[in-house]
Amino acid sequence: DDDIFSSAFCENSEKLINVQLFALAAKYYSLSNLGVCTPLEDVLEALKGDSEGATGIKPDEFMNNKKSHEVQVMSELVDSIANYCGIKQVIDIGSGKGYLSSFLSMQYNLKVYGIDSSSSNTNGAHERNRKLKKHWRAYQSRGKESLKSQSLEMANDRQVEHELNCKKINEELLNNASSFQNQGQVTVQDLVPSCGFIEMAALETNTETEADLVTGTQSDETKLSEEVLAVLNVLPIDAVEDFSSSHCNCGELCEEEKVQRKMTSLKTKARKSSESNLYLPLTSCITAETELSDIITDLEDCVMVGLHTCGDLAANTLRIFTAKPEIKAVCSVGCCYHLLSEQFENQEAFFSLHIAECHDQVWGFPMCQYLKDKGWCCGRNARMSACLALERVAVGQMLPTESLFYRAVLQVIIEEIYGVTKSDRHVGKTFSKSSSFIDYVRRSLRKLELDDSKVPDSCIMDYYEKYKDRMNELEAFNMLKVVLAPCIEVLILLDRLCYLKEQENIAWSGLVKLFDPVKSPRCYAVIALK
Repeated sequence: DDDIFSSAFCENSEKLINVQLFALAAKYYSLSNLGVCTPLEDVLEALKGDSEGATGIKPDEFMNNKKSHEVQVMSELVDSIANYCGIKQVIDIGSGKGYLSSFLSMQYNLKVYGIDSSSSNTNGAHERNRKLKKHWRAYQSRGKESLKSQSLEMANDRQVEHELNCKKINEELLNNASSFQNQGQVTVQDLVPSCGFIEMAALETNTETEADLVTGTQSDETKLSEEVLAVLNVLPIDAVEDFSSSHCNCGELCEEEKVQRKMTSLKTKARKSSESNLYLPLTSCITAETELSDIITDLEDCVMVGLHTCGDLAANTLRIFTAKPEIKAVCSVGCCYHLLSEQFENQEAFFSLHIAECHDQVWGFPMCQYLKDKGWCCGRNARMSACLALERVAVGQMLPTESLFYRAVLQVIIEEIYGVTKSDRHVGKTFSKSSSFIDYVRRSLRKLELDDSKVPDSCIMDYYEKYKDRMNELEAFNMLKVVLAPCIEVLILLDRLCYLKEQENIAWSGLVKLFDPVKSPRCYAVIALK
């Protein structure tokens, strides 16, 4: 009940008076409690039907634990969507270093275009992809040697076993024949056909042994490919030579078979040529108005994906999806909510003389007409809070209180001594590089292009001493922000889902929790099918 939760605050002062009730209210309005998400298992089941999922190695050999977890889960979902829609092309928006793109192409043989605005990311993705392919080739080479060695060992073992079996059969037959002769049941001449039987038995046994050898070899090859060469599953099918099949002598082949093999070889080469670039990183800045056909010349029916698309890019990904008929499905996981542009954040600007210009601008929030009609605004502080990771804090990964304290005191120094309240420049990750608070302040001032000689060390330490007793207060304040974070994230995600629900060309849309929030706090995907 909203009335019950409102009593967490004082009616007159509006100050927080009941922390427990505040925490319960925040939990009540979190996405996990609202019942609006579709379980990932249900989505995969609906998409796959009777088909089997791909098997292969985990990507943790070449990614950190967090990225490996994200790529493995999301790539399986994207492949299921692509199979369901009957398409092979994927466009990865904000592809970064190409982790998801390269895995989709190698593991699932999808043709992926990774688009990123940073040329350094694109170049890095190219180089990384080249090294990955080289890595898999080395794995393949070791696999061949291992297979060859195992096959030879098996052949030797089976040959010895075969010889022992033949010897045993001959001995048994001769012993039986000798026994029969002694008993007077047969003559020596009657044993002549038995010699033929012995030869036939040996021949038949030999044939069976060879058949067993072939079957056994194939079985062992299968086992080896599953256990030793599982890594090969991440390669496209035409990137792996078929070293499990036996190579016959071409001289023994009939003309028809030669022609057939030649045609197959030509087709394979043609396919290799056409699929030589299964993953292509591209550099381009994506906006809501971007024409994908200008970037991708062979654009066809495709799935659009985004793994942690930053700020407005997540919103624009959904807008492009709804506008372009070629894009049949979308799977987008956003991040960096603090970088979203808000239509109603600066009310003065909105109702100024430039109202028409502002009205035409595309904003990151809100997207749906429902919140637009309400003129809803979160504000930067709320969006910053939405980026916090409650689940990580809950398992003991506490907030970096000292660095937050450094930054808060720095803000006071900048405002009181320099008179600066806003700046286009950022302090960034200065704390980790600083040896002390004085060092932190001086590094930060230089990054902000402020004259640090204006502040002596003693003055800097005076500010530190003045506020250090309030560090616990700052920590408590930030913990309240962490508790509230999921509620603000809900607002942003539901806005995106509602936008899709308002579109007429969407067959299904939903929110799906993809990742473990401790490993990857921005764990919710917006998914839609046309």
